[in-house]
Amino acid sequence: MFVRNETFYSFTRNYPVITVLLATHLGLFLLVSLGQWGIFPPGLWIEYYFIGYNFLIAQGEWWRLLTPIVLHLGLQHVLFNSFALFLFGPALEQMLGKVKFISIYFLTAVIANIATFLLQGLQYSHVGASGAIYGLLGLYLYMIIFRKELLDPQSRQVVTIILIIGIVMTFLVPGINVLAHLIGALSGVVLAPLFLQNVRPFIPIQRVPPPKDDGSPQFNPNRWKNKRRVGPGKNGSFIANALGVIFIVLVIVGILANLFI
Repeated sequence: MFVRNETFYSFTRNYPVITVLLATHLGLFLLVSLGQWGIFPPGLWIEYYFIGYNFLIAQGEWWRLLTPIVLHLGLQHVLFNSFALFLFGPALEQMLGKVKFISIYFLTAVIANIATFLLQGLQYSHVGASGAIYGLLGLYLYMIIFRKELLDPQSRQVVTIILIIGIVMTFLVPGINVLAHLIGALSGVVLAPLFLQNVRPFIPIQRVPPPKDDGSPQFNPNRWKNKRRVGPGKNGSFIANALGVIFIVLVIVGILANLFI
């Protein structure tokens, strides 16, 4: 489920919601960074009006419960959340459909932000899609416990490992919005029965069309079969393991960076 075999074009076509979210993450981060460097002053306005600041939310600026979801202020932060969305999102977008996927993505994040507003102090501020990312992981957790038929054994193992690492990281790394992580994941679990109704298991999208016999003497009937990637297989397993290693390295780098800064 977490092996990406698509080309850039096929990925954007097959997963348009995730493509837009990733472009928004990176685009806003670039604009805000340019604003901080004095190159693009409006970037500072984006930062001011998008950040989740409890005091201003209490003053009636309720949009700040939504806008922080797409705003990131650190390179490590935006890369971590974007990579997690790229890794775990496509299967859910295919299984749930565009409307359900975008709904649970923002709904779990908003619930996490409401909890942050209610339980943190008025001077607390936050940004990032972590509540939404953990909402997706919560959805996977529900499938692991109650809907095992929707996940293959390897995918269940990957999600379990990432959840354990994510929870540990939540309490070890300074500056993380613990409530967003925990409430986001819990919201994903609670909302899962509603969003998983009539959902079928993930089916990997074929990268190439089925083989066609051109009738020529040089035709090799197995040439397309050898190139086609329908499931993980040996190459898929290698890629899955590589992605897992990259994710773990990012986690370790994030922990060390926050401990020594």
